[in-house]
Amino acid sequence: MSKKAQLDTLTTPQRYPYRATTPASTQCWPNGKGLAVYVAMNLEHFAFDSLEGAKLSANANYPDVLNYSWRDYGNRVGGWHLAELFETLDIPPAVIANTSIIDYCPMLLERWLAIPESELIGHGHTNSQRQGELPLSEEDKMIASCQQRLTAYNKSVKGWLSPWISESFHTPELLAKHQFSYTLNWAHDDMPTSFATENGPLLSIPYPQEINDIPTIIPNGASIDTFCQMIEYQFEELLARSQYSPQVMGIALHPYIVGQPFRFFRLKQTLRKLLARREEYWLTTPGKIAEHYSLAFERDEEPMY
Repeated sequence: MSKKAQLDTLTTPQRYPYRATTPASTQCWPNGKGLAVYVAMNLEHFAFDSLEGAKLSANANYPDVLNYSWRDYGNRVGGWHLAELFETLDIPPAVIANTSIIDYCPMLLERWLAIPESELIGHGHTNSQRQGELPLSEEDKMIASCQQRLTAYNKSVKGWLSPWISESFHTPELLAKHQFSYTLNWAHDDMPTSFATENGPLLSIPYPQEINDIPTIIPNGASIDTFCQMIEYQFEELLARSQYSPQVMGIALHPYIVGQPFRFFRLKQTLRKLLARREEYWLTTPGKIAEHYSLAFERDEEPMY
């Protein structure tokens, strides 16, 4: 059967207008820095009877002992060594956590939140489930439950990253409804973007999908050497661009991947290399980026609702 050529205007998210990168800007981050850098650690827990999750081996059995236990290494071993490293290097972590971590290994979450200047960020209940596949009422219930549990466990939680970056068409409305002020789901820019929702504004903070150990190392098969080189190249280029306009660089990590000893050893070298130059940039968390942006930066875009 023949198909008709699509010549009409294509569907877009209708959350933000198009914005081209401006060649120069007088805006900057605190203390005159042009580049804001944050390092995110994702603390995730998976159901043993689910086949969902990053896989070391694609030929999973049921129950999936191989992949489940590999991921659990991050919560039992890798996450603890990484927390010690972050504290030693004085890195303020963006702690992106499933609420199921509170049920399974709350002491690991407590360890990460004990690191000075850490920020707790919502990440659904479990990465065994894709948020965008839930009915509207169930997604609403899940987001509300996560906000309530995380706030009661720690303090005000403003940021959200959906498990698997899985959104429904209603997710931004639900996040704004339940008092989340920013989302990490979108990787469409190197600067924050103001999103419009029917429940008020929602800020999008850049979150990396390639400077991210899951997609880069697991499905795409990059070595830890390649991944760390990518971090260093990203840093050098964004630092250069930040001389003319502000930039945001995120580094997304998972303890069951970079917490493996052979990767951990290499990651330490790259983090130490970046931190030796910390006077050249603002080392921070997504929440502080969102707060500073909301207070200090003029917005070029207007809400679309």
